[in-house]
Amino acid sequence: MRAVVFPNVHRFEVADVAEPEVRAGWLTVQVGAAGICGTDLHILDGEFPMAKFPCIPGHEFAGTVVGVGPEVTGFQLGDRVGVMPSVFCGRCHWCRNGRGNLCPDAGGFGTSLPGGFAERVAVLATHAYRLPDRLSFAEAALVEPLACVVHAFHRLNPRPGERYLIWGAGTMGLMLAQYARFAGARTVALIDINRSKLDRARTFGFEALGVSYEEVRDRGPFGFDNVIEATGVPAVVEDASESVTPGGRLLLFGVCPPGVRASLEPYRIYRDEIDIIGSMAVYDSYEPALDAMASGAIDGRRMVSHTFDLERFGDAVDAVRSGEGMKVQIVPGS
Repeated sequence: MRAVVFPNVHRFEVADVAEPEVRAGWLTVQVGAAGICGTDLHILDGEFPMAKFPCIPGHEFAGTVVGVGPEVTGFQLGDRVGVMPSVFCGRCHWCRNGRGNLCPDAGGFGTSLPGGFAERVAVLATHAYRLPDRLSFAEAALVEPLACVVHAFHRLNPRPGERYLIWGAGTMGLMLAQYARFAGARTVALIDINRSKLDRARTFGFEALGVSYEEVRDRGPFGFDNVIEATGVPAVVEDASESVTPGGRLLLFGVCPPGVRASLEPYRIYRDEIDIIGSMAVYDSYEPALDAMASGAIDGRRMVSHTFDLERFGDAVDAVRSGEGMKVQIVPGS
């Protein structure tokens, strides 16, 4: 079968690889759609330590069950499934205390195990979820990034009727904004220096938009209850911290480079009782994300802007790096 392979850092190829083995407790899935994530580019650039080379990447995917291993119950050939890609050791302190995403030995499909940028992939049956008929594979492949959003909201623990400010109107910022609206937000404002991204956010029904805090400040006269940093830029973290209302929360969702520093005012955090929260990846959030996607909370069909066949993986990477669209997906055989 054909698959995208990262043989080492800074290199990729589309090559013939062995068919996945049908093992006890595993399924074989014919990939229907697989999204390209920033993490895939970090793997390619050698900036993701959990990846093991050679690597078949792709951790946002869905497809059809074409093989059922021994000891698997609840699945049959032809089932349409989404896949939760993260795999935790289950033995360490964090796994045994409900924080599996912090597992030091965490890996998963598309990082330490073969992923979805292939015609077929083997997955643990415990990590597969049957899809509602109304969900396309393109929408289902968005469930994993939405699960990151849901985990962030689990960490944020907001209340209905609160005001949100999201710094960054890219793909994840727009998904965060839609989920905030689904969670009962009173106001959702977005900031981005790229006006074309703000124009795109407007087509999703958002009106409180600006290239700076000053342009949206009136939507939160005393600041915003939930401020979400979704750019991964340290200077933006600093600006975002100044937009939190007293008693509010700052969520760091964007991935800043390791080792960089941002300057915050400790006295203000103390005086205004501001909570600073981190959110990393997925934990106990894939199924609620699947339910949210099926409910229409996220306009998944419009979130996918580009699709490419496996053989055009290089073009897909160029489209992601250019920032010209939203979600780019690989559709084998398209």
